[in-house]
Amino acid sequence: MQLKDQWEDIDWDKVEKHVNRLQTRIAKAVRSGKWNLVKRLQYLLTQSHFAKLLAVKKVNQNQGKRTAGVDGETWSSPKAKMKAALSLTDKKYVSKPLKRVFIEKPGKKKKRPLGIPTMYDRSMQALYAMALEPIAETLGDRRSFGFRKFRSTHDACEYAFLYLCKKNSPVWVLEGDIKGCFDTISHQWLIDNILLDKSVLNNS
Repeated sequence: MQLKDQWEDIDWDKVEKHVNRLQTRIAKAVRSGKWNLVKRLQYLLTQSHFAKLLAVKKVNQNQGKRTAGVDGETWSSPKAKMKAALSLTDKKYVSKPLKRVFIEKPGKKKKRPLGIPTMYDRSMQALYAMALEPIAETLGDRRSFGFRKFRSTHDACEYAFLYLCKKNSPVWVLEGDIKGCFDTISHQWLIDNILLDKSVLNNS
């Protein structure tokens, strides 16, 4: 069967159910403190053909799907998407440099630097994010809403309202921002503490 036909014939419900089952097993292992099992299940997920298909699909659904990285590649055809899914591997994986662009900051002269990964690197990020999500969602702070699955700005507003609407509620709200957070955070701490394949973390 041609690569184009293989992509177009994918049963996405089956794909998502398979990945969700693995993620559910990872979450259960986290709650039970079975960390060796967590690692084994993460390995199964990141090597899964279905997970790789879903990773490529996710990358091709977001707003930057037509924006190429330093290699100039965009996967616009079914054939290219299927070929990409079949090529995803952590064997000797080293991410490519980011394509640097500068975007306007509303009301400011200074521009914000933006790094654009290649489609391949974005797909690898999406694949390994699937292995991290069950851990982050199981252990994450329930009062944290940013960049969380199935959480939105509306959820954060609702929580803030319920917390602040009472007579004895706090009367002050502190707003803060960490300048250059990822530039200054300890990358070694991330490598030591994030439960993910170290070879991928070190080469990303």
